[in-house]
Amino acid sequence: MLGVGVHALRFAQARELVLERARNRRGGYVCFCDANSISCARRDAAHRARLGQAFLVTPDGMPLVWMGRRQMGYGSVERVYGPDLMLALCEASGSGMSHFFYGGGEGTAELLAEKLSARFPGLRVAGVKTPPFRELDETEMSVLAARMNMLRPDFFWVGLSTPKQEKFMARFAPRLAEAGTVLLGVGAAFDFLSGRVKQAPRWMQRGGLEWLYRLCAEPRRLAPRYFKNNPLFAARALAQVCGVKKYPLE
Repeated sequence: MLGVGVHALRFAQARELVLERARNRRGGYVCFCDANSISCARRDAAHRARLGQAFLVTPDGMPLVWMGRRQMGYGSVERVYGPDLMLALCEASGSGMSHFFYGGGEGTAELLAEKLSARFPGLRVAGVKTPPFRELDETEMSVLAARMNMLRPDFFWVGLSTPKQEKFMARFAPRLAEAGTVLLGVGAAFDFLSGRVKQAPRWMQRGGLEWLYRLCAEPRRLAPRYFKNNPLFAARALAQVCGVKKYPLE
């Protein structure tokens, strides 16, 4: 997808792949890729490399699903949306697997854990943490890694924005090799599933209009992202479809 490898998956496949990875304690991280992430990858080789190092890169945005189906011939590919996969894994993991929630604004991770525990009785919450609004220094990373290697959660949910969360996961995942924890960068899922931010209706999600709903809800924060990255993605995608420009997988 414009030079970025995205797995052509059905939703159920993604769920089973992540569950198997966690059960076997193989670690790694999962990226949920949309038009914004693809545009970031086109201008930032480091972000592109982090996507390439992920255990799984899912088609999180509908434009990626449509391109995968129509241009690339993957007729069965489905949207693998971060918030939906979080719910599916919380349900499928039952009481036998544990979850750590890292991200969101002050109090969001705690509220998310509370809401999910109420929704899925028996859910094991290993812990929560609200990170500072900056990159962790080496001491902080080491302290967090030591805590995770002690707790050994099966899933470590990261609720930061793109490309911040991918940078964090690529840096942090190797430190959890001993624990075999799977990291998943789900971004706004923390706000959606905690109830702090309302999600777009399903019909808007299916129609690829979730960005418009979110833009109307948070114009100051999201306008720079959507007015820059979405048109760039559309222009590049059109160039790829028409054969004007090729984007080899890097």
